[in-house]
Amino acid sequence: MGLISGMVIGMLLGIALMAAMKKAMMYRSIKRISKAASMVIKESVEPLLEQYRPTGITSLKFSKLFLGNVAPKIEGIRIQSLKKGQIIMDLDLRWGGDPSIILAVQTLGPSLPIQLKDLKVFTVVRVIFQLAEDIPCISAVVVALLSEPKPKIDYTLKAIGGSLTAMPGLSDMVEDTVDSIVSDTLQWPHRIVVPIGGVPVDISELELRPQGRLKVTVVRANSLKNMEMIGKSDPYVVLYVRVIFKVKTKVVDNNLNPEWNETFDLDVEDKETQALVLEVFDKDEVGQDKKLGVVKYLLADLEPEKLKDLTLQLLSSLDTLKVRDKKDRGTITLKVHYHEYSKEEQLRAFEEEQKLLEARKTLKEAGIISSSVDALDGAVSLVGSGVGLVGSGLGAVGSGIGKASRFMGKNISNQFGHSSKKNMKPILENGSAK
Repeated sequence: MGLISGMVIGMLLGIALMAAMKKAMMYRSIKRISKAASMVIKESVEPLLEQYRPTGITSLKFSKLFLGNVAPKIEGIRIQSLKKGQIIMDLDLRWGGDPSIILAVQTLGPSLPIQLKDLKVFTVVRVIFQLAEDIPCISAVVVALLSEPKPKIDYTLKAIGGSLTAMPGLSDMVEDTVDSIVSDTLQWPHRIVVPIGGVPVDISELELRPQGRLKVTVVRANSLKNMEMIGKSDPYVVLYVRVIFKVKTKVVDNNLNPEWNETFDLDVEDKETQALVLEVFDKDEVGQDKKLGVVKYLLADLEPEKLKDLTLQLLSSLDTLKVRDKKDRGTITLKVHYHEYSKEEQLRAFEEEQKLLEARKTLKEAGIISSSVDALDGAVSLVGSGVGLVGSGLGAVGSGIGKASRFMGKNISNQFGHSSKKNMKPILENGSAK
């Protein structure tokens, strides 16, 4: 009896020891993976924080980033498509981890460390496997977050050794930056393409490319909210399909029923999932420009090659949970037209997009704009060579700074953010006007 009892106890102790060792190994493995993932994320995300940081924040970096020891959970898998050479599946991903994340936020004053706490993520991840005949039988993987249901990223911000009230609006700035990065780089149709196998493969068909052009004429606004103590608001409109390609109209002084009649060309990557966003601001020469209203129009409602007149109701926020002010904010009137690109036009638009990104980077490095996501004035023409601007005026959204300058170079036609106005003089290739 004692022998049997000893054997049983020994087996139980052995199983317990093996389980403990397995758990320890898993813990160490998760810890190593978390450390490696933290390094990769820091190297990948910090450039995006710099690229998408809002005006008002001069620097936004991680002073500490550790993802913790709790791994994300895949709660569901759905195969969406099985076709020759490709598998498409959606993964339900949930993560309620224990990360330690501290952001170093620099404004015009001293740097303030901000701790990001209680991070929770729930999203649906679309994964596309590009198949190949050779081992490992996968030549590339495409990863993106689906826009519906909208990725849910919850967190709280806490100032270390200070108070967030010392920097009014800082929480909203950080939140807007996170939303912009997610929607403009990770949310479908935007995606990450990862070649696999070490063998050079053609991934051009997997990369995000413009599929069409949206021509938007901002006609007028009516009954805007007055934000001035003396006189009336000085409104202008910022519009975009992608945050990084914002453009804006001229400012109409002292008018709650302004007329602009300015036309912009914006490229569209996926008409069925993307939207046109319009934000109306009150120009302030001293402080930060005030938002008068915002509206989003889903491009799926458009028919190609048909002009459509729209009058849209402005809201205080696109997030219904943040809408505290129920007062009427007026309307904005537009004309929109969608043109679907041919293969040749797609390639040309993609090349111009890369030139535009380089030109914006050049403007930022030169101090002309403070952030890569600042809206460019309709009177500004970006130079394809990355030299600078053709024009005489540039204003950054919310900066309250007007800069006059003239740069020489070749003008890009039909580029992102190109504005046409009836009273605008045509620009020659050498930068002069007729």
